[in-house]
Amino acid sequence: MTHVFHRHLRQTPPTAVQASGMTIRDSQGRTYLDACGGAAVSSLGHGHPEVLAAMHAQVDRLAYAHTSFFTSDVAEELADELIRTAPQGMSHVYLVSGGSEAVESALKMARQYFVEIGQPQRTHFIARRQSYHGNTLGALAVGGNEWRRAPFAPILVPATHVSPCYAYREQQEGESPEAYGQRLARELEAAILAQGADRVIAFVAETVGGATAGVLTPVPGYFKAVREVCDRYGVLLILDEVMCGMGRTGTLYACEQEGVVPDLVTIAKGLGGGYQPVGAVLAQGRIVQAMSQGSGFFQHGHTYLGHPVACAAALAVQKVIHRDGLLQKVREDGAYFGELLAEALGRHPHVGDVRGRGFFWGIELVADRASKTPFDPALKVNALVKKEAMARGLMCYPFGGTVDGRLGDHVLLAPPFIASREDLQEITRRLAASIDAVTRAAASAQAVAP
Repeated sequence: MTHVFHRHLRQTPPTAVQASGMTIRDSQGRTYLDACGGAAVSSLGHGHPEVLAAMHAQVDRLAYAHTSFFTSDVAEELADELIRTAPQGMSHVYLVSGGSEAVESALKMARQYFVEIGQPQRTHFIARRQSYHGNTLGALAVGGNEWRRAPFAPILVPATHVSPCYAYREQQEGESPEAYGQRLARELEAAILAQGADRVIAFVAETVGGATAGVLTPVPGYFKAVREVCDRYGVLLILDEVMCGMGRTGTLYACEQEGVVPDLVTIAKGLGGGYQPVGAVLAQGRIVQAMSQGSGFFQHGHTYLGHPVACAAALAVQKVIHRDGLLQKVREDGAYFGELLAEALGRHPHVGDVRGRGFFWGIELVADRASKTPFDPALKVNALVKKEAMARGLMCYPFGGTVDGRLGDHVLLAPPFIASREDLQEITRRLAASIDAVTRAAASAQAVAP
């Protein structure tokens, strides 16, 4: 009998007891190869000695000090490091405990900015269908996953959702990638005008779509067109890089590959590599300046802002990533990983799409490859893939509702940056076997269903 309020109340997960490098071991002695970093968190793998040493040293110096009374050397050093490597114009870092907190803080920061500059009529956010921005109420409101939103819809603030950049399903026949991106930008512009151009606070988007839609990579020019639309109407661009940032796609910020600079960007997960709960919002200088010259403070806060031990862990993780050249490794080995996945699964009858960048890949599963027909949700294909993979000693990140919040299944892969090419080969082998076993059985079941 467990007294832990687990995610799934009808089953208790295995008990993790030890982890090192690419593997986690449970209390029954089973070892699992970590192909997803938990939820794209473990950028340096498990038990990295330098990160652990930095945390121990920080505990000995200062474990906690509330930010209404003090700052800390380690928080200041982490902020300096993040601004040093940040998109152009970023001047300040707001340090929180995770991704949902980061998004929630960014939403309130954006709203307060407009209050400070005399535009309090701006009250509306626009985001995208099939996006995921967190589980706090504000983040859930801008999120576009209907399955997650539905139970709480009556208590969410209104937000408008436009189309995701989902080329596999929504790019039209004969439409070039660039034309598709321009069409999506026009849809955003129409949504802004429908609300009233002076009433929209921000457009919120994951630079590379994450957990909900299975790694949606933007088509060329899409974000540049989005940036132009936002600038035209004075709308802020908030990029959510909680999952895809901090090197996951091969550059420290995913938006570097799109040639755009956001007004606010949220990070977490890979920021601290799972060693401590930590996240952040990076803000453009003019946003901070407006608050500084106006009210003089940000009307928001959490108990564990700038937690010293979390900052020490994050700082150590970032130093190792830069020192060991892991961004270049992710770019090079990520291309190799993509080739492995395409070779193993690209022609599989129940794999519709293999997409991704760096160490961030999604595999969309289908009942029929030619028609792109999803599996019946009642078959629970994504859950079965997870179960099958765990039985083979592989941790991956399957999820359902890929297409519209109800239909569709995908598997997300986000291995630690330290993964060797041999690790990537083994991940591919175990995953392909798991997908093959589950989807062939599911396709047979769907074919005979009444």
